[in-house]
Amino acid sequence: MRKHIFLFFSALIFLGACTDDTPDGILKRDKMTNLMIDMHIVDGSLYNIDAPNADSLYKYGTGRYIELFKQHHTDPKQFDKSLKYYSIHPEKFEKMYADIIKKLQSKVDSVNNLPNSSKANALPKKHPR
Repeated sequence: MRKHIFLFFSALIFLGACTDDTPDGILKRDKMTNLMIDMHIVDGSLYNIDAPNADSLYKYGTGRYIELFKQHHTDPKQFDKSLKYYSIHPEKFEKMYADIIKKLQSKVDSVNNLPNSSKANALPKKHPR
């Protein structure tokens, strides 16, 4: 009987240690990581727009961010709350950003390894008739 009680409490402790300790209303680490990756990609795309002023960046960026939040089933308020939570827990934020950097670097590497698009997609020239 002691053996069963010991196993029960051992399993209970093990399962309790494996739970995610993020409070309610805060995006889980994986979801926040994926959202931040996509957010950095949107930020980079906005940086490349030839916008004459900050109002143009706001105009072009707002729709992209709204769509991004929809894709990740969240909203700006929950994102801000989650960002504040992770920023006051630097050990979690640091681990999350290590994953973000790693995943973004793999995306950059995969794009850099694509064959030159002008050579790969070149169609043979047609002779004028």
